[in-house]
Amino acid sequence: MDVYNQTTVTEFILIGLSDLPEVRYPLFVVFAAIYQVTLVGNGAILLAIGAEKKLHTPMYYFLANLSLLDIFCPSATVPKMLQNLLTEKKNISFLGCAFQLFFLVALAGTEVFLLSVMAYDRYVAICFPLCYTLIMTKGHCVQLSAGTWAAGFLNSLLHTVFTFHLSFCKSNQVNQYYCDIPPVVALSCSSTYMAEMLVLVVGGVLGISAFLITGISYIYIISTILKIRSAEGKRKAFSTCASHLLVVCLFYVTVIFTYLRSSSSNNSPARSRLISMLYGVITPMLNPIIYSLRNTEVKGVLRKFLCHKTYLQKR
Repeated sequence: MDVYNQTTVTEFILIGLSDLPEVRYPLFVVFAAIYQVTLVGNGAILLAIGAEKKLHTPMYYFLANLSLLDIFCPSATVPKMLQNLLTEKKNISFLGCAFQLFFLVALAGTEVFLLSVMAYDRYVAICFPLCYTLIMTKGHCVQLSAGTWAAGFLNSLLHTVFTFHLSFCKSNQVNQYYCDIPPVVALSCSSTYMAEMLVLVVGGVLGISAFLITGISYIYIISTILKIRSAEGKRKAFSTCASHLLVVCLFYVTVIFTYLRSSSSNNSPARSRLISMLYGVITPMLNPIIYSLRNTEVKGVLRKFLCHKTYLQKR
């Protein structure tokens, strides 16, 4: 392409499910309901942890961070997605796309790191219970959580700068319902080698490291639990990490399923985008449900709060 004939892209078009117009309005209702449940559920977890002093422990401190991420992460994409489903206006400005990609990658990355920190917290609690309060001090917990947020946002800043430093002079139609690295990079008319290698190397190293920390922590946790002689002791030990283990499994299973299905040649582009939509909204909605159903302390605080609210309304 002649350099003088290149046109500068000032906005992008989010394709979303424009090739499946018959499902637009049903999907709007479904995703709007899921998003509201996500906000209410994670908001209730934050309220319970903030209001109850007995929940002011490292485990619930990290859970509060997870609930914040589960509010922020879908909020980076779902409102725009709902607008696109409801209206014919599917454009997003160049700067808006950059900001959406930055926050989406930052928050998703932070969640990966946070899950590994939460696994480490459960590892210390179960494998070294006598030293737990000495290791997981308030200052150490703040450092760990701040480190996860900093790592997630710095990693995203690197990817965002390299992605939007590319030249865009081809089609401006993003083959997704939000701005993500692969579909945006695919629109570039300049060399994408550095941006793609950055995703593979930096993303691979950080992602695999976080996965290994989580996996190794649970290998030691399960090994320690199996050594406990009494059935009651095993049950109590397992109950302290069961919710987090379910959340970790849900997170990684949905990620693997999403990318395997999306990369399958049998899938239509529309179906791949629909799978990505489900991944982006289902996991943040299920996390607070898992913690409220599996965790007796959180369930007790929420029940007490609801009973108190009902009592005040009757007066």
